[in-house]
Amino acid sequence: MTAVDKALLEIDRACSSGAVVREPDVLETYSHDESEAAPTMPEALVRVRSTAEVAAVLRAATKYSIPVTPRAGGTSRVGGSVPSTGSIVLSVEKMDQMKGVHQDDHIAVTEPGIITGDLHRIVEAEGLFYPPDPNSLDSCRLGGNIGANAAGPRTYKYGVTSQYVIGMEAVTADGTVLQLGRKTSKGVAGYDLTSLIVGSEGTLAVVTEATVRLIPKPEQVRTLMVFLPDHEAIAKAVHLALTRRVSPRCVELLDSVALEILRPQAGLQIPQGARSMLLIELDGSIHELKRDLERCGESMFEAGALEVFVAKNESERERLWAGRRELSYSLRRKANHKLSEDVVVPRSQMAPLLDHCQRLAEAESLVIPTYGHAGDGNLHVNFLWNRPDERPAVDRAIQGLFTKVLELGGTISGEHGIGVLKAPYLPMEQSGDLLALQRQIKAVFDPKNILNPGKIFTPNGKPHHGGC
Repeated sequence: MTAVDKALLEIDRACSSGAVVREPDVLETYSHDESEAAPTMPEALVRVRSTAEVAAVLRAATKYSIPVTPRAGGTSRVGGSVPSTGSIVLSVEKMDQMKGVHQDDHIAVTEPGIITGDLHRIVEAEGLFYPPDPNSLDSCRLGGNIGANAAGPRTYKYGVTSQYVIGMEAVTADGTVLQLGRKTSKGVAGYDLTSLIVGSEGTLAVVTEATVRLIPKPEQVRTLMVFLPDHEAIAKAVHLALTRRVSPRCVELLDSVALEILRPQAGLQIPQGARSMLLIELDGSIHELKRDLERCGESMFEAGALEVFVAKNESERERLWAGRRELSYSLRRKANHKLSEDVVVPRSQMAPLLDHCQRLAEAESLVIPTYGHAGDGNLHVNFLWNRPDERPAVDRAIQGLFTKVLELGGTISGEHGIGVLKAPYLPMEQSGDLLALQRQIKAVFDPKNILNPGKIFTPNGKPHHGGC
C-alpha cells in the first residue's frame, strides 16, 4: 500500500460512509476552480461532515505526509482551491448548517460550508444584516470567503470579511482543534489568531465553525445607475458625493470596454457618449434615503453625468444588479481564456490606472475590460484572449499592470487572495524579510507543509516575475 492508500484507509474508518471518493469523474470536478490555473487531479476527495472528521483527515495526512487542499465552494479566481500534486481535497461543502442566530448579541454561529447568499437570507429574515457580499454569493461559501478575506460591492460602507469574523473553531495540520476569538463585541486576550487565519487561504488551519458579527438590517435600499462621459468623472463624482456627506454602501464601476460588453443585457438605453458607468446603492432610513438620493443625484450631474437612472422598485433594482453580477461570466463567454486581476489603488488614482489599462491593451493588442468597486479603489482588470500564442502578451500586460499599481501606492490583490496565479508576483510588493517571516509563521502552524502547499508563496521562496 502507498502512503496515500494507508492515509485514506484510516480516514475512511474515521469518517461517515461515502466520505472518501476516488472515482475519476468526480475527482475531475474538484481538479480545478474558477481560475485559469492548470487543473490537477487529486488522489482523493473527502467530504467531511464534522470537526472530528476534519481532525481525522489532517491527523492521517500529517502522519503520512500527504498534502491536503481545503475547499469550500471552489470559486477561487487565483487557483486557491486547485489541488496540489498528490493531494487529498478536503471539502467542507457538507458542513453547511447555520448553528444559530443570536438576536440579543447580534451574532451568528455557522458552519463553513454555508452558501454566503443563504447566510444573508437567514439573518435578514431575523431583521439583521451580514454585509460582506462577493458577487458569487449564490455559489461561494463562507469558508472560502474567510480563506480569501473576501469582500464585494458593499465594502465601501461596511468593510470586508475580517471585520465580521470575530471567532472560530479551527483545526491545525496535526489535527489539533482550537477555539479562537470570542462571541463578544470586545476582546483582546492574547494574539488575534482569528484575524491571522482569515485571509490565510487554507495554509494555516481549516475553519470548521465561524462566529460572525451582525448589524441591524437597513430599513430601505435605493439603487442608481449613472452614465459618465469619461474615466476622470468617476473620481470627481465619488468625491462630490462624499463632500455632501453621502455614504453609499456600493459604488460599482464599469469602464468603456466592459460597458460595451454589458450593453446587450443592460435592460435600458445607454446614452450616446457614455464611456463609463457607476452603479450606486444607498441604504438607511426612509428619511435618510430621501435626502441622500437627492444629494447623490446632484453630485453625479455636477461631475458631468449624462444620465442618472433611479430604480423605482425592487424588481428594477434587481434588474440593474443582474448585469453587474453576471459580468464576469459575460466576459468569459467573449473569449477562450480570461484572467481577472484584482488590484487596489487609492481612490484618487483610479483614473490614471484606467488610462494605463487602455495603453496596455493597445500596446499588447489585447481586450482588457475593467470593472470593480470604485468606492474603495478595487478594480478587476480582465485579460481576454483566444490563441495560445497570445499568452506572452498577457503576461507582459499583467506585469505592467502590477508595476503601475504599486507605483500608484496600491496592492496586487484586494479580495481574491494570492493562490498560485499571483504567487510569482508577491515579491514585487513584499520584501524578502517580510516573506521569510510569513513562511516562519506557516512552519509553526504546519511543520510538514501539508496544508494547501504551493499557495501564496512560490516554491523554495524563489521570486519569479515571468508570468502566472
